[in-house]
Amino acid sequence: MSTQPPAQFSVYTTEPKQSKPKMVTQRRVYGKRRVNAPRAVFDQPSPARDTTFTEVRYADPVEGLQAKLAQVTIQDDSAPQDATNTQSEQRTSRQTTSNKSIVSTIEDLPNSPIAKSSIISSPSTTQPPLKTKSTSSRAKPSTKPKPRPTETMVEVQICSNPTELPHTRLEIPDITLQHPADDRERSQTPFDRRRTTSKDRAAMLLSGSVIDSAVNDYVRPILKEALSPIAAQGVQKFDSWASHSEDMFYVAKLAEGSFGDVYKLHLREETCRPAVSKSKLAKLKSYGDGVFKVMPLRAKKGVGSKKHTSIDDIVSEVKMLKYLDPVPGFARFREIHVVQGRYPASFQTAWDQYKKTNKEALNPNPSSKRSYPDSQIWAILEMDDAGYELEKFAWSSIFQIYDIFWGVAMALARAELFAEFEHRDLHLGNVCIRSTRDDGRLDPPTELEIVRHSSSSGFGISTLQTTIIDYSLSRAELLQGDDPANPKPVVAFTDLDKQQIFDGISQDEDEMMQRNTYRYMRAALYTGNPLETEKVSTIPGIWEEYAPRTNLVWLLFMLQTLLKNRKPEAPTAQLQRVALAARSPNRKIANPQTAKGKEQNQPGLLIRERQTMDLQAGISQLQNTLEDRLKAVLELLDLEHGHEDMCCAGDLVAYAMDSQWLAEEDFY
Repeated sequence: MSTQPPAQFSVYTTEPKQSKPKMVTQRRVYGKRRVNAPRAVFDQPSPARDTTFTEVRYADPVEGLQAKLAQVTIQDDSAPQDATNTQSEQRTSRQTTSNKSIVSTIEDLPNSPIAKSSIISSPSTTQPPLKTKSTSSRAKPSTKPKPRPTETMVEVQICSNPTELPHTRLEIPDITLQHPADDRERSQTPFDRRRTTSKDRAAMLLSGSVIDSAVNDYVRPILKEALSPIAAQGVQKFDSWASHSEDMFYVAKLAEGSFGDVYKLHLREETCRPAVSKSKLAKLKSYGDGVFKVMPLRAKKGVGSKKHTSIDDIVSEVKMLKYLDPVPGFARFREIHVVQGRYPASFQTAWDQYKKTNKEALNPNPSSKRSYPDSQIWAILEMDDAGYELEKFAWSSIFQIYDIFWGVAMALARAELFAEFEHRDLHLGNVCIRSTRDDGRLDPPTELEIVRHSSSSGFGISTLQTTIIDYSLSRAELLQGDDPANPKPVVAFTDLDKQQIFDGISQDEDEMMQRNTYRYMRAALYTGNPLETEKVSTIPGIWEEYAPRTNLVWLLFMLQTLLKNRKPEAPTAQLQRVALAARSPNRKIANPQTAKGKEQNQPGLLIRERQTMDLQAGISQLQNTLEDRLKAVLELLDLEHGHEDMCCAGDLVAYAMDSQWLAEEDFY
């Protein structure tokens, strides 16, 4: 069978190689996947707010007051002359009340909390005073007592004879603003000390940003990887960041790991349905397909500077997420956020509920000040929801095992071609599964589904799709640069010798297999032989090297675990049969004439039953065939007696296609 993959997959030699410059070209993405991923929900204004009125808040009180007064108009209904004085008094009263309200708003604005429904927008430039069309004389302002230092005095001049312009709206002619603070005092504000513009001040205040240059500079490498302007502008307050979704979503914790916790948003349809349009409601539902990986960041110095995740590790993982986003079988990246502060109420409630219902919850309580200070910085990685973790899934069918294993193997092969990728931590917790069925069921395929499947290789019958996640220990070569014809390769990797994962103590057989796999992987990189697990002196920078045989080491571990921990398979749903006619208990020997008559009356019953038996026999034979293939893979990947030319996941996939275990359309 002639196939393209063998020519594409490179063979890795186990001899140490020196790094040298090499020519790079644009890499092809094999396979197909959904093109667009929904954007971050927290980058959008709250759809649950009242859209009939847009409220814009300003960081500068003078700019805010001038913008508000520019919108004030006075309606003249051209009343009779004898009612002019009364209407003038009413207008004056209303204008006075409006001015007091505006002054009060401006006094409270700098210290007021940001409303959840406010739209983030930049303030406009200072507008010149509006001119009136009236040429009549203007009334002089009355003398007012000197205001207290905390007040703002507003002088408004209004045309004295509005009846000269019947049936028109009169705009405020001249506005004079006086601020109690002089230029020297205003220059001492935190915004001016940092030499920020008015647009920067408004954006920071509206988004609930943390105004601390030291904190923002510390996490600047992570902020540079953000896609949206809001996420990239700086560190945000945790409670302010989360408040934008509280009216529309409730938070649930899905899982936890050594890195932190994973959360998911669930739409409150009963609340959102009457408040938003159908199109917006559908968009909000798509946001529900995202998960949020919340990771505490290591402090720059002092307490917490030697624990939690480092800035470099986060940057490396985000770069790989963004680069591998188009590769089928890998997680979809949405956004990276950096927040500061203690857990907001919605996330803390989700954490408490998870702790009550899961005995295996080991992470410290975010509300404990012993675990995290009030100034704790968190990185929040937003991705598409890839489904259920494989280690929490009870697989039983050989069709499920076949699809899970080859789905992961083909994803690794694509990533090797695209980015010289090694995962280096591919245990069952870092593989997620989801079903392609409309109802999302994960149970084994029925006989009818097996019969209807058109694949010649047997792959895809279970309807399970796999996604590889968590690249915190992975290695990849990322092509970057402004020139598409000559991109510059940059290697993202983690020094695993500093991770303390090779000397762990195992508590059961499965954990022992995983610990040994770490040691096999290290030996494959250091010596080229996975079985030489005796620890040798560390070599600085060796984890930057490309050793794709580590992917085969993890594939062997995965296949061994899948076959070893398979649950007893429940009887599959049978094809619908038509019951035969009941036989009389009084007649032990059937009359040939009667039996012939029944067969003539029901000619299709016996034929359908024979077809059903043939189908069941064919399904059973297919199951045995798939299991024999997987046992052959175990022999190919055996660390001691395996195929000597099997050096990467691409080699294994090419071998499977040559052997017709996989079809070309399964990979391409």
